[in-house]
Amino acid sequence: MSDDTPVTDDRDPARVIEDAVAHALRLAETWPAWDGQPRTAGDRVYTPHKAIRRLADHLLDHLAELEARLAGQPPLPDHWHASAITTPADLAPFTLEDLDEARSRLTRLAQIWSLRLRALDDERLDRVEGDAWTLRQVAFHLDNTFYADAVGDLTTQREG
Repeated sequence: MSDDTPVTDDRDPARVIEDAVAHALRLAETWPAWDGQPRTAGDRVYTPHKAIRRLADHLLDHLAELEARLAGQPPLPDHWHASAITTPADLAPFTLEDLDEARSRLTRLAQIWSLRLRALDDERLDRVEGDAWTLRQVAFHLDNTFYADAVGDLTTQREG
């Protein structure tokens, strides 16, 4: 396993994902104030729509991995463009309706994750399979809120 292997702790892995999604949605509540200027994070740029897209894609990608592994199948190879691209849709204004749609999409993905993870026992969550992360490590990897944090809290922008 590589140095980027997620560190786990005694938290419920389902709760880890629920909390990450809740954090992203709290930030997203401020995004209707977005001024249309992409935010730079490292060598990439982020917008509210891109952050939601990437978070949803990240949850979906690893959910497909989890389901494939549980079914004894190899996960599909990763062909996402991910953060390397910014689409025209990513540059659109972020409205209250977009927030409602994001909330519906992300809370449903978090619920699917929660139900699936809570159906697994500790032995299955911690089973080592070759050089892949354990399923618990995959869940803790999804604790990363980088995309939402890159856009940040725009409360001061809205008030300014």
